[in-house]
Amino acid sequence: MKKPFFWEKAKKDLIKKDKKLGKIIRNYPKDFLFSKSDPFYTLARSIIGQQISVKAAQAVWDRFENKAIKVNPERIINMHFMSLKSCGLSRQKITYLKSLSNAFINKDIKYNNWSTYSDEKIIQELTKIKGIGKWTAEMFLIFNLCRPDVFPVDDLGLIKGICNCYNIQYPISKDRAIKMSLKWKPYRSVATWYFWRSLDPIPVEY
Repeated sequence: MKKPFFWEKAKKDLIKKDKKLGKIIRNYPKDFLFSKSDPFYTLARSIIGQQISVKAAQAVWDRFENKAIKVNPERIINMHFMSLKSCGLSRQKITYLKSLSNAFINKDIKYNNWSTYSDEKIIQELTKIKGIGKWTAEMFLIFNLCRPDVFPVDDLGLIKGICNCYNIQYPISKDRAIKMSLKWKPYRSVATWYFWRSLDPIPVEY
């Protein structure tokens, strides 16, 4: 597991700019974001994690991975609806996983080019797939491509982490969160990861 090349520089930068966030960063000296580097795996895991807690997502994912044995588009497309449902997946998420598998099998998304694309362009490409919204695309940017400056403002865990850190009543508006996030540029992915880390005993991964 290799940490992103910018991680240590980002930590120093954020500690310098923000004492309260710096305290969280210092609490986890050995933890860092790492990429699974398999685009399908990250996107499938992000779909499963939509709108549920990290703990619940982990439990569903573990059951799903055990049942699938191999998490790849061909395997998922051939899995029976009831088999997927028994992992704790909703009808909607099963549909999304099947549409993601089809997009990979039919080569509707050309992820080999993505390293040269801007964050916005990748979000545009990904959100063409049924079941992938902006949040899921942002999880992909952070956890698969390790892009340094992604701020997933729709993520409730992130908002909760910010409110806890600065002792603000939860929730705050998206506008306020975005305004606050300007302080953490150009390393908002790193700040986000540490806000998540402050909430959960296990590091978030996709």
